[in-house]
Amino acid sequence: MNNAHEVEATQVAAYFNVDPEVGLSDTDVFKARSRYGRNELAPEEATPLWRLILKQFDDLLVKILLAAAVTDFVIALSDGEGVLGALVEPFVIALILVANATVGVVTERNAEKAIEELKAYEAESATVLRSGQLQLVPSGDLVPGDVVEVSVGNKVPADVRLCILLSNVMRVDQSILTGESHTVDKQVRPVLKEKPVYQDKTNMLFSGTLVTSGRARGIVVGTGASTAIGQIRDALALAGRGGNGDEENRTPLKQKLDEFGTLLSKVIAGICVLVWVINIRRFSDPALGGWLSGALYYLKTAVALAVAAIPEGLPAVVTTCLALGTRKMAKQNAIVRSLPSVETLGCTTVICSDKTGTLTTNMMSAVGCAVVQSAAAGGASLMEFEITGTTYSPEGMILGPSGAVLQRPADSPCLLHLAMAASLCNDSALVYRPDKGTYQRIGEATELALRVFAEKVGLPASVGDHHGPLYVSSNSAAAGLGAGRSREMHCNAHWAERFNRNATLEFTRDRKMMSVMAVGDARSVMWSKGAPESIIARCSSGAPESIIARCSSVLANNGEGVVPLTESARQQIMQAVQRYGRRALRTLALAYKPLPASSKALVAEDEADLVFLGLVTMHDPPRPECHKALQLCQQAGIRVVMVTGDNKATAEAVAREVGMLPRGADNEDALAGVSYTGTEFDALASSEARSTAAESLVVLARVEPLHKLRLVELLRAQGHVVAMTGDGVNDAPALARADIGVAMGSGTAVAKGAADMVLADDNFATIVSAVAEGRAIYNNTKQFIRYMISSNIGEVVAIFVAALLGVPEVLTPVQLLWVNLVTDGLPATALGFNRPDKDIMSRCPRRLDEPIVNGWLFVRYLVVGLYVGLATVAGFLWWYLMYGEGGGLTWSQLSSFQLCKEPAAQAAGYSCSVFENRHPRTIAMSVLVVVEMFNALNNLSEDASLLTIPPWDNRWLLGAIATSLALHGLILYAPPAALLFGVTGLSGAEWMAVLWLSAPVILVDELMKHLSRTVIRARQQRRQGGMQLTEVLVGDKAGGAHHSDGAHASGSGSSMMERIGLRAGVDKSH
Repeated sequence: MNNAHEVEATQVAAYFNVDPEVGLSDTDVFKARSRYGRNELAPEEATPLWRLILKQFDDLLVKILLAAAVTDFVIALSDGEGVLGALVEPFVIALILVANATVGVVTERNAEKAIEELKAYEAESATVLRSGQLQLVPSGDLVPGDVVEVSVGNKVPADVRLCILLSNVMRVDQSILTGESHTVDKQVRPVLKEKPVYQDKTNMLFSGTLVTSGRARGIVVGTGASTAIGQIRDALALAGRGGNGDEENRTPLKQKLDEFGTLLSKVIAGICVLVWVINIRRFSDPALGGWLSGALYYLKTAVALAVAAIPEGLPAVVTTCLALGTRKMAKQNAIVRSLPSVETLGCTTVICSDKTGTLTTNMMSAVGCAVVQSAAAGGASLMEFEITGTTYSPEGMILGPSGAVLQRPADSPCLLHLAMAASLCNDSALVYRPDKGTYQRIGEATELALRVFAEKVGLPASVGDHHGPLYVSSNSAAAGLGAGRSREMHCNAHWAERFNRNATLEFTRDRKMMSVMAVGDARSVMWSKGAPESIIARCSSGAPESIIARCSSVLANNGEGVVPLTESARQQIMQAVQRYGRRALRTLALAYKPLPASSKALVAEDEADLVFLGLVTMHDPPRPECHKALQLCQQAGIRVVMVTGDNKATAEAVAREVGMLPRGADNEDALAGVSYTGTEFDALASSEARSTAAESLVVLARVEPLHKLRLVELLRAQGHVVAMTGDGVNDAPALARADIGVAMGSGTAVAKGAADMVLADDNFATIVSAVAEGRAIYNNTKQFIRYMISSNIGEVVAIFVAALLGVPEVLTPVQLLWVNLVTDGLPATALGFNRPDKDIMSRCPRRLDEPIVNGWLFVRYLVVGLYVGLATVAGFLWWYLMYGEGGGLTWSQLSSFQLCKEPAAQAAGYSCSVFENRHPRTIAMSVLVVVEMFNALNNLSEDASLLTIPPWDNRWLLGAIATSLALHGLILYAPPAALLFGVTGLSGAEWMAVLWLSAPVILVDELMKHLSRTVIRARQQRRQGGMQLTEVLVGDKAGGAHHSDGAHASGSGSSMMERIGLRAGVDKSH
């Protein structure tokens, strides 16, 4: 039944043919179960392991590598090599690919667990009325039409339409479904609102939510997949598949690497075919043993080219670099669950952020109070106080109207009585845990704020053991309090010891207030409090209007005592309430009434002729670092949208406070097009209108799960890279569908399972820090791709030129494989430790269509690669043609090596065995290794010169270069390794030649960088219309110098949060 909320309970009972006083019969239950099935979420069919494994190899570069490995194995066998010898190269390639595939399988398995964790929110049992008798049954046995009874502490077993309240009040915590920050009052009457969201359906209980107060009966209207939480499960499953059943949800880096791989594979295939074709005339060379043998020989050369051109270590280095990024982020409270998401953060263009606990502290705090200063001569004057401190720690001050600190707030009659009322008319508890440095919280956020308010007011001077306000930490010693006790609820404990609560009048919807009777000091007093009408559904108290209407007197703060509440004073108080309401502050009115000593209980009639004490205003304060983080987002070209389940006025007020909306934007005209409720957003005329609204949206309030999902899909359709935050079950589909799902550390297991990243501190500033880290990782990824590709181009050039010249093989496939995987792999990984550019958060996010290798970068790769290849071949030729202790050959002798006959060679003064000498290939391999080490230094920055970023700026890179050179020396001078790789030790003269040929690569790249800075960058800026972003200088806190031309911020020990200026003193007391 989809419209149960909008009809009378009797109509719901008639629809299911059930009597709410009797329930269903066993026959009715059997029929309903046959029709609707069991009340449980069916297990999602998991992807078979074999399919996940095959999916990891569905990549063009991987397929080419596998083909090259198989071809090399077949050729090796045909050349007479043993099986073990032929398996060396294919085995190493396969090992790398298997390691990479394992990471992918584990990541996808973790994502599927999110759907399974939804079952944790199913109730295990339910109290159901059947055949006139209450009985306890497994929740899975419930069927639509069952009459169930729920009470405080119960988990709602299905979607239920309330039909009768068995207590004065019924409250439910449905935050896992709606994201509301407070419990919701439930009632029985129909909800007639057009297109209501879950928050509006106050006569419905939703499966998996928790009853916090009261007792009620209702009729089950939805079970299993038909419940609200079941629909979320279906949406989560669909979102996990990328929005449809076929399309994979690929990250930007994955897309760019795939595009690059496609381009590279085409280039490789073209070069391999070209090398094979240009040597067709040599297939029939007698030295090769015939046409077929010649074709096979040059096919082996083509395979060597493929091995040389493909960066075998690239997948492993990308994975390692992303893993390093996850470690850095974890230190900053951002725990990454999906490795590719680390980089995706760097191109985020929109962050859809929750309000409560992310932009705010999720710690309701009293921010002000107002009392009647004087009511003499029929007039009235209101005095307002400001309250500092935004956590549950009782540290803060009471400031007078002039801004001066009140040294003894409790000596003020009204403040003292406000604190007593706040402490005694309160059902919450706040206990300090010194072992963890946190507070254990029980109860409503509003009442917790009142507890802390009472502590900040302190105790009057008449209390002998309290010599000053506890909030002044410097006075704690003078007050005789230890460091631990200064954080305890000392004042609340004092009032609880002096007064016993003998009776309570719970809040009801009609009275809109709560009262308690406290007995102590030989007197009996009734304390009362209430809250504004707008928040009845989210707090445990009533409206100031209700309190004020029942007050006949007021306690004056100037010493006049209790005086009549004049009409003038009443109007001033109501005007203050309205003023606070416009600021979206939660306002409570507090009052008291002396009772006869003989009073034993309270009745509603006692709540008359009250003495008004004052107003207390409170709100959930923004995080102190949030404003700076939002400024950084604006400078970085990132739009932030607040998406919350709370009401629109509160959301807009917080948005103004943190800077998302202008301070003066408090009318409908100013907010038109930027602030909507979920219902208003749905009501827009067309999908085009919603898409247009999404472009300018700043606040989306009163949302339900599908609103978040639709918003993500709208933004992604517009080409945005979307990061979505959330903590509840309701957020899971949107988290899974977003490019980056960010779950709160305090959130549900389902949200964490669906997310790519979890914030341990629930802090928006941590997201911004992670975005900066993501940008740095992408830059470093480009650098090591540039390094590896330019090195591989050099290898291709060396083999291609050697084949073109007709000289012996410069490098063997096994030597190339060693260079690519081991020698190159370490420096490439170390480039992941490059420090971020100082202006990393001053640039717009890169475009999604921006290739990872653009035209100019590819030209740079070719230029540097050409030098690497030519230097490698030059080293090889130098030994044969120019080195005095080398081959001593002429060019014609070297280029006709295949025709060498020993008698003719000896007659010419050399031996054919010279072509088997290991020195020339060793020199060529050494030149390749050393030139690539110099090239690694070039990649400390894309455009900055080595004169501004010295090599020691990345000590990890220096260590990696030293290790790579040591490994190269190992295979040269360790006989078994030298034999395996076909190399040998070199003389001093040979090493000098290696250095002379290798070092100039630095000059080549410095020229390329100079062109980038002076020509290419200026051209790009002209294309962008001269748009400039304000540069955010980072690194000051780490004490590092700033370098020009994109230099990096120094201070390797500093976190990204420090570098981008988001270091905040975080109070861990909460």
